[in-house]
Amino acid sequence: MSDPAPVSSLPGLGPAFEAECTRAGIPSAEALRALGTDAAYARLLAAGTRPHFIGFYVIEMALQGRPWNDCRGEEKAALRRRFDALKAGRSRTDDAAFEAMMDAIGVIEPGRAQREV
Repeated sequence: MSDPAPVSSLPGLGPAFEAECTRAGIPSAEALRALGTDAAYARLLAAGTRPHFIGFYVIEMALQGRPWNDCRGEEKAALRRRFDALKAGRSRTDDAAFEAMMDAIGVIEPGRAQREV
């Protein structure tokens, strides 16, 4: 049995992206393929990667074996909608966690975060 292929073995994904994947618990190209673009990107966001649309669609293109700049037209628009949905979901989670923390340390009115979530 051979070692798993590194993330950087996929077209358009280099060592910096591979390091972000490792930090997010995505150790190989096979793991990235198994997760798919949306789940992998959600993991990257959860691990602290700053959201950026190009990074999202580069993953999609790499998993399809296509050049990163091959995404156009309706395909790109559909990917943008998926990216925006992932980013929005992450923001709501971050906001709720931040408000709960602020509530816990007494910076906002007690219980406000629970009422608004």
